[in-house]
Amino acid sequence: MTLNLYDTLTRKKREFVPIDPANVRLYVCGPTVYDFPHIGNARPVIVFDVLFRLLRRFYGDPHVTYVRNITDVEDKINERAARDFPNLPLNEAIRHLTETTAKQFHDDIGALGCLSPSVEPRATEHLEEMRDIIERLVKGGFAYVAQDHVLFSPAAMDQAAKSGGLPRYGALANRTLDEMLAGARVDVAPYKRDPMDFVLWKPSNEGEPGWPSPAGIGTRGRPGWHIECSAMSWKHLGEVFDIHGGGIDLVFPHHENEIAQSCSAFDHDRMANYWMHNGFLQVEGQKMSKSLGNFVTINELLTTEIFGGRKWPGPVLRLAMLTTQYRQPIDWTVAGLNEAERVLKDWSALVEKAPGGEVPHAVIEALEDDLNTPKVIATLHALRKEGRASDLRKSLGFLGIELLASERVELSDKEAVQIEASIAERNEARARKDWKEADRIRGELLESGVLLKDNKDGTTSWEVRR
Repeated sequence: MTLNLYDTLTRKKREFVPIDPANVRLYVCGPTVYDFPHIGNARPVIVFDVLFRLLRRFYGDPHVTYVRNITDVEDKINERAARDFPNLPLNEAIRHLTETTAKQFHDDIGALGCLSPSVEPRATEHLEEMRDIIERLVKGGFAYVAQDHVLFSPAAMDQAAKSGGLPRYGALANRTLDEMLAGARVDVAPYKRDPMDFVLWKPSNEGEPGWPSPAGIGTRGRPGWHIECSAMSWKHLGEVFDIHGGGIDLVFPHHENEIAQSCSAFDHDRMANYWMHNGFLQVEGQKMSKSLGNFVTINELLTTEIFGGRKWPGPVLRLAMLTTQYRQPIDWTVAGLNEAERVLKDWSALVEKAPGGEVPHAVIEALEDDLNTPKVIATLHALRKEGRASDLRKSLGFLGIELLASERVELSDKEAVQIEASIAERNEARARKDWKEADRIRGELLESGVLLKDNKDGTTSWEVRR
């Protein structure tokens, strides 16, 4: 086995060599639970679910730890809770919002065939670890206290990096401090020493969630966003671990700041050995946004007729997501979903009664090449063409793609005669080795919901599923 993964930090594919093969560790940034997850949120969940399955196959289930967090303290949560539950005390409203939204997230990604992570920590359960890291940073001169805030100084980290031992701030994003400042939206505040300094801890107003503050601050406060993931990954995976993943939009500032915090606090030159990021998702050729009216949640795709005028099964959504290699941008379209459903119906009809087979080496080999799922799907098409139903069934199960339920339809005698006539025409084309025409007829029948099966005795059987 040689697993090669594209590392965002080094900008090249690298052979994956775990720190400890008996304890392979993966961290992926999870949801901030203030709203239902949209289809873009589904992409990293599906991508890293596939990676989780692959790592477990190579190293064994007990030897792989997958941590995906839940962010349940954040200003957006406070704002949404106050808006949606104005008659409740804020803390009670927040609890109701986060519990409801987290449950919806689990229900939605469960419908997409995703496994539960090994550990799913919540930010509010890790305040002690956050305060510990913050105090280490203040003591080391990487952070400072100002007006009941604690702020991290990238400039202080860069100064220390010149002496060796720490990475340069901006290495993951491949930008200098000046370039990041020019391209970033930074909060302007009088207590900042430098515009690029970012918040580790901030004071809480009356009625807002708050906890005892670190670094000798007497007031109650709450953490900044970035420190949460540093604390949770440290708690469950250690100071340095194997793989950190997430969407490409998290490279800067979130992942850059995680590296800064963790490396400076624990005096390491890295936080994770491999950084993996999935590409952006757009809808019908446009950036997804509420202002364009193309913002769609996973739940809406599953349960309403908002996209393409119909509901979509979870396995179809998963297959459609895997048709594009994870690092590439993906265009989420009705046509793509229709094609994914057509293919999955065909595969499901072939394999529904097949016994368990083996996952072919070609499937694993494609995944070893930086999760090349388009190549995997091409291999599945080849299995279908070869009639290898058992191996196809096993491969779909390994990828987390469930079969679609059969929908058998009764036909009139006239319709049945027409199908038999088309099959006879196809058989004539096959007899004269006109494979193109034979495939055309099969395709036409499939589009109308008629599935053909060429038997070993030379006959062709069929059934209708719509």
